[in-house]
Amino acid sequence: MRLMSGVLTFILLAFVFTQAGEIKLGAPAPDFTLKDAGGKAHKLSDYRGKIVVLEWINYGCPFVKKFYNSGTMQALQKKYTEKGVVWLSICSSAPGKQGHYAPEKIRELKKEKGAFYTAYLIDEEGTVGRLYGAKTTPHMFIIAPDGNLVYAGAIDDQPSSKQSSLKNARNYVSETLDKMLQNQPVKPFMTKPYGCSVKYKK
Repeated sequence: MRLMSGVLTFILLAFVFTQAGEIKLGAPAPDFTLKDAGGKAHKLSDYRGKIVVLEWINYGCPFVKKFYNSGTMQALQKKYTEKGVVWLSICSSAPGKQGHYAPEKIRELKKEKGAFYTAYLIDEEGTVGRLYGAKTTPHMFIIAPDGNLVYAGAIDDQPSSKQSSLKNARNYVSETLDKMLQNQPVKPFMTKPYGCSVKYKK
């Protein structure tokens, strides 16, 4: 009975996920182009051949604060970008909503928080967020070197905004990246994302 319940839950999550966005696990991740705080355009397909992490971000969200105030997100970014992983932090907060900042402020916050992302991309129209079905901050996606999506969902298994929850957390992102970097097979999978809702433009 428990196995059947788990199967039904996975099917439901898969249905909701594919209905929300245009992506499918194990299939090519949709290409997009977004500009960073310096005005430079970043096209996802330009990173073909590399592992790419997409992190939906909103510095004002308590769940995001848990990871940045503890230094956990920065440590992950540093560890994996130094190993050649491309880490794109995407903000889909609309102007006037929580998490939306002017380019100058974004650059200031990078220094203040000691972030090690490859680029912080601005998606104020919410086009890319909706394309991927990004629901929360953080909502994480991992794309393999061949361009296929191998993971989508929560950063870990502790849906809490408390830093104390990090101690015993199973981090899905680091677990998946470690396997990929060690050339171990990774079966595409998803988990239910948690956090603040993405502050999309109405």
